[in-house]
Amino acid sequence: MVDIMLDFGKRLCELRKQNHMTQRVLSERLCVTKATVSAYETGVRLPSYDVLIKLSYIFHVSTDYLLGITNKSQLSVDGLTERQIEIVAMLISEFKEK
Repeated sequence: MVDIMLDFGKRLCELRKQNHMTQRVLSERLCVTKATVSAYETGVRLPSYDVLIKLSYIFHVSTDYLLGITNKSQLSVDGLTERQIEIVAMLISEFKEK
């Protein structure tokens, strides 16, 4: 259980920083305290199901990714045209080959 908590905390912290978000801003979006976000990131506490789902929406990743069950993150292509989706897929393939 401790490993899951630490893995979750590391992923959450990485996602938050990648999105240029402070703990305070994330706490406001989640309707929790900054101390609660800090507890998540340090592995002291795991979020409730509701908060976990909110985090997956905020960062556009699956709950499995947040919990460390999978290393595959998701990329939302909502609102893109078919051609734009093709271009994104080609770029991903290109980066994977390198």
